[in-house]
Amino acid sequence: MSPRPIVAGLAICTLLLGPSCTKDNSKKAGNSNGDSGATKILRFSAIPDENTTEQSAKFRKFADYLSSTLRVKAEFVPAADYGASVDKFVNGEIHLAWFGGLTGVQARAEVDGARAIAQGIEDSNYISYFIANADTGLGLSESFPAAIKDMKFTFGSKKSTSGRLMPSFFIEKATGIEAIKWFANPVGFSGAHDKTAKLVEAGTFQAGVLSYKKYDSMVENGDLDATKCRIIWKTPAYADYNWTAHPDLDVIFGGGFINKLQEALIEIDDPALLKALTRARLIPANNDGFQGIVDVARQLKLLNH
Repeated sequence: MSPRPIVAGLAICTLLLGPSCTKDNSKKAGNSNGDSGATKILRFSAIPDENTTEQSAKFRKFADYLSSTLRVKAEFVPAADYGASVDKFVNGEIHLAWFGGLTGVQARAEVDGARAIAQGIEDSNYISYFIANADTGLGLSESFPAAIKDMKFTFGSKKSTSGRLMPSFFIEKATGIEAIKWFANPVGFSGAHDKTAKLVEAGTFQAGVLSYKKYDSMVENGDLDATKCRIIWKTPAYADYNWTAHPDLDVIFGGGFINKLQEALIEIDDPALLKALTRARLIPANNDGFQGIVDVARQLKLLNH
C-alpha cells in the first residue's frame, strides 16, 4: 500500500522548500569533516532507535563496508537522540544518515540539495504495531483499538515516524481528535522502539506503539515475550526509513560521489549487513517518495525539528 493514499485527504504541500529549506549552507559546508586538509572522512550516523551499544557495533560493519567499497575512510558517529541526528546532519558533522521518515524529511528541509538515496525494500510499505500488555486482555483486532484511550500509553521518540508521527495520524483519523488530547491519561515517550516494547512487556505502560521491524526482530531474537507483549493492531502502510546524503559529499570527495555511494548501498548483499538493518535488501530512494510524510508532519506541526 502506497503512503500517498493514506494522506489523500490532506492538502498537498507545495511549499516543501520554504524559507527554512533555503538557508545559506555555506557555514555548514565549512564544517566539512573538521579535517582542515587532513584525511577526508565519510562520517555517518543513524537515529538511535535501539540500544546505543548494539547500534554502534552493527554500524561499524557498515563503516568497514563503505571504506573498502568506496576507498575512503568511513566512520560511524552515534547520536544521543533523534533530534541530535538531524542537528549533526544540518551542521555538517555527518554527511550520511540512516533516518526515519520524519527525521529524513526534517534534515532534507534544512539542507538544500540533500536527498534520500536508498531505503529498504520494505520501507515504502512500512507499518507500526500497536501493542498491549497481556493483562489488559486485548488481542489482535482489524479495527483501531479504542480501548487504549483509558490506558497508560507510550509512544517512542517524539520524532519517530513509526513510533509517534504516523501512529498519531492514524489515531486522529480514527477518533477525530488530536492524538495527544484523545488519551484520558498523559502519554509517555520512551525514546526508542526497544524501550517501548520492554516497558509494555513489564506492564509499566499498558499499551504503546512501535516499528513492526523492531518488534518482530526482538521476538525472533528472544528479547521480547510476545505472549506478554501482544500486537493488538497493525496500521496501514506508509514510507519510512531511508539513507539521506548531504550535498557536500560531492564537494568533499568529488563530483558523482553521491551516486557511487547510492550504488554501494543498493548493491549490499552481505546477510550480516542487511540483518543489521532488518532489511531484505536496499533499493533506490528519492525525496518525492516521502511527500506523504511531509504532508502529515505539516498537519501535525511536527516538521520543524
